[in-house]
Amino acid sequence: MQNSLESVDEVDNLFDRLFPIMRSIMGNGYRESLNILKEYIPFNEHFYDSGTDVLNWRVPLEWNISEAYIENSKGQRIIDIKDSTLHVVNYSDPVDGYFSLTELKNHIYTIPTIKNAIPYTISYYKKRWGFCMTQEQLDSLPEDSYHAVIKSSFEPGKLVVGECVLKGQSKKEILLSTYLCHPSMANNELSGPIVLAMLYNRIKNWKNRKYTYRFVITPETIGAISYLSDHGEELKKNLHAGFVLTCLGGNVPLRIKLSRRGNSPFDIISKEISSGSFDSAINNLPTNLRINSFDASSGSDERQYCSPGFNLPVSQVARLVYAEYKEYHNSLDTKELMGIENLFSSCNQIEAILKFEEEQKYYINRHPFGEVKLGDYDLYPSLNTNGYKDCDKSNSLKQQINSINNFVGKVMNYLNLADGTVSLHSMSKKLGCDSAEIEKITAILVEKDLISENL
Repeated sequence: MQNSLESVDEVDNLFDRLFPIMRSIMGNGYRESLNILKEYIPFNEHFYDSGTDVLNWRVPLEWNISEAYIENSKGQRIIDIKDSTLHVVNYSDPVDGYFSLTELKNHIYTIPTIKNAIPYTISYYKKRWGFCMTQEQLDSLPEDSYHAVIKSSFEPGKLVVGECVLKGQSKKEILLSTYLCHPSMANNELSGPIVLAMLYNRIKNWKNRKYTYRFVITPETIGAISYLSDHGEELKKNLHAGFVLTCLGGNVPLRIKLSRRGNSPFDIISKEISSGSFDSAINNLPTNLRINSFDASSGSDERQYCSPGFNLPVSQVARLVYAEYKEYHNSLDTKELMGIENLFSSCNQIEAILKFEEEQKYYINRHPFGEVKLGDYDLYPSLNTNGYKDCDKSNSLKQQINSINNFVGKVMNYLNLADGTVSLHSMSKKLGCDSAEIEKITAILVEKDLISENL
């Protein structure tokens, strides 16, 4: 039986278990973290061996670390990864040597503009060793001989991707994807996996799920690329829409980064919410939703899902957005900044969008090549004229003909839009119909066997 995440205390406990773990893209810390999350989501695991070519990348060696510290000449610890996993450059080479302050500074990373923050620094694909500390701490170091120790190893290993599929009535899928590879950061690391687990625990209890839901967790970038290398074609075939979950803490409105296509189901819903074209409160949908266009130069794994060869309908959902807050990628990204309650708010709003999409219907024209000969289905007037024979009744005849022409026009546009990708909600907006009228037209076209629901 999977653990639940229904209360603040349960979510808080999961956070506290995950936060201190030394994570990276591969290694013991990643596996330990994934095993904890498997208590909440029954992930199946996909493995990619070091040295395996995955698309344009190659899976690196696995990195593990047992110790990393700097001592002064008196044997006093200046920094230690036991105090913060951010104190070492992630994927750092091992080192054990004595260095002057000048020599040591060549291997120290700080944020000069945020003097009290330890930076998150990585070097996955180039060999180097290094430590991270606050600028205040670096400025306070006296001239001395410093003992720098990093006990790390590089060995052939396996990159691990977690995947869980909840079957629905349709083979069409909703993808919910996030990453797990950053050490000891809250909003930028743990908000995504925790909200993913919260959503799984809710969606599995939905009755009569229409869509199949695919939950994926990877080390960022290299993990998504590895997963796409052998699941990309499957996703291209079945994916209806998707969200990459990242940075979901903070007390600011939700933000949707559109897919590369710009017209995925979640893109359309988000743009309509943002424009105020319908009452979000009716469906408990988020308000004050922010919209950003797709940008391949920043973000998370939507960049991989939306790369041109795959071009999947995957948007990104975030809140306190990466690179837009000073605590990003440093030790100030804490649980207090993220806020456990804010994760519930993000989860509620994302679930509302998912439920709204569950209720949408999509139809497909059964005769999509050329226009349908509507006259054979009693949907087109048998007489096409601009003249009127009965002058006394010309006004009523005009109204009748205008009404017929208006209906015919909507039917023709409906059939043209009915390619299986336009929901009835969007169809009504495009045709200028209310919900009752679009349902009436749909019922007529279904009865005439001109359209079928695209499940």
